[in-house]
Amino acid sequence: MAPDVDSTATRLRHQLTARLADDGWLRSPAWRAAVESVPRHEFVRRFYRETDAPGLTTWAPVTPELSGVKEWLQRAYADETLVTQFGGREIDWNDPKPISGAHPTSSSTLPALVVRMLEELQVHDGMKVLEIGTGTGYSTALMCHRLAPGRVTSIETDPDVAARARDALNRCGYAPRLVVGDGLAGDPEGAPYDRTIATCGVRHVPCAWVRQTRPGGLILATLRGWMRSLGLVRLTVGHDERAEGRFIAGDPSFMIARQQDAPESLGVIPAPDDGISRSTPYGPDVLTSAGSGFVAQLAMPGARFFSMPADDGTPCTYVLNATDESFAVLTRKTPKNNEENEEWEEWNVRQGGPVALWDVVENALGAWRAAGSPMPTEFGITVTAEDQRVWLGSPDGPNWRLPVPAEAGGGPE
Repeated sequence: MAPDVDSTATRLRHQLTARLADDGWLRSPAWRAAVESVPRHEFVRRFYRETDAPGLTTWAPVTPELSGVKEWLQRAYADETLVTQFGGREIDWNDPKPISGAHPTSSSTLPALVVRMLEELQVHDGMKVLEIGTGTGYSTALMCHRLAPGRVTSIETDPDVAARARDALNRCGYAPRLVVGDGLAGDPEGAPYDRTIATCGVRHVPCAWVRQTRPGGLILATLRGWMRSLGLVRLTVGHDERAEGRFIAGDPSFMIARQQDAPESLGVIPAPDDGISRSTPYGPDVLTSAGSGFVAQLAMPGARFFSMPADDGTPCTYVLNATDESFAVLTRKTPKNNEENEEWEEWNVRQGGPVALWDVVENALGAWRAAGSPMPTEFGITVTAEDQRVWLGSPDGPNWRLPVPAEAGGGPE
């Protein structure tokens, strides 16, 4: 016998709510009531889940028809991110197939992160909220339940994604103000807002968000780069297009805003004799480790890296800057004859172009280590109309400029 959808979904929803509360993500009665009431399965009627297949990351389709109602509902109420679009293209749900090595471009974010952000938004009754990135509409519905639909505006850049979210919200009885457009430009028509929350990653905080959030209001967003996510920041808006705040969590995984995504091409691999070589105490692991990777991303906002053997078979890690032709190539050094107990560096770096990328990384890591290798929550950010900088400890401490293009209110990247 097929399970009753409504009663099964209600039971699973209450179980999810209890787990989120037990884990400390869901703290306030108002948000708990929202999670208990909003039917997530209505926003993810069809989705893809990540499998554990070896090799390229593979996603498998999940629908009531393919997987059965029971499994579909169980996954809809799991604390998992459920992918609903790849590569900015719609999925042919008439004959869905497993997908490998694709680039997710829309999803329903795992509920733990959704409710954590909503709790950190510090909303109160009667506030107006602007959401950047409607996605499936699930978080939009939670805010509608908490604040009333007339207090919520949500912007989605993809018309197809926006249409599905509108249908789901209508089915659930919510009618927020929905806008199809560039979320980085905000919503001047509905401004000012008391709170602005972004459910996509951004390389810098758009000045439009600062202008459209009232003084004293909050902006909650995930900063990220082309190598990795940086973390969740909460800014308090002041006057004269100024906002300041701190990182309140490290490395939440949100898709980057499509308008700020990295170029498809990684760049040109330098020739074997390009650049100047020297020893370095840092290998490629500093790009992937939690704390050092955060600092490396700040130091090289336009860079990406990958590993592959050189023509002679030597394993190499290439760091290429997408905004100019700067590069760094890391190779493991061959150990010297150590009979005299000589000290030697483990890595070699060859770098060239307008910016000595690895020098920049070493300087940033030096400042970070001198401060005791602090976690991302020890960093903050100051946003002005002219500049945006992430700083360590205080605004007077070591700082790194975010890549703000001239047309967005800053100098060149």
